[in-house]
Amino acid sequence: MIENNHQHDEDGGTATIIQKKIQLPKKFKVLLHNDDYTTMEFVIFILQAVFHKSLAEAEKIMLDVHRQGLGVCGVYTHEIAESKAKKVERLARENSHPLLCTIEPE
Repeated sequence: MIENNHQHDEDGGTATIIQKKIQLPKKFKVLLHNDDYTTMEFVIFILQAVFHKSLAEAEKIMLDVHRQGLGVCGVYTHEIAESKAKKVERLARENSHPLLCTIEPE
């Protein structure tokens, strides 16, 4: 969004236009990392419970994690991405899975 402010000097001279650019917050990807112990079913559960993915979306991301070693769960502001990553790690620990979830700038 750009905001324009028009300023005129008292002598009727030329106008100056000042533009302020509002910067949007940076976005961060939330990533799940593959390991040899976390089950595919648990990864799907995480994707549905934490990231609100449909079964089809969750299966696709789970297969990315399994085949490529990494899957993108979503893109969020820093605070939301960090909160979701912490929730994933807490649920993984509570269910005895070593699932790693990280965030990185988009």
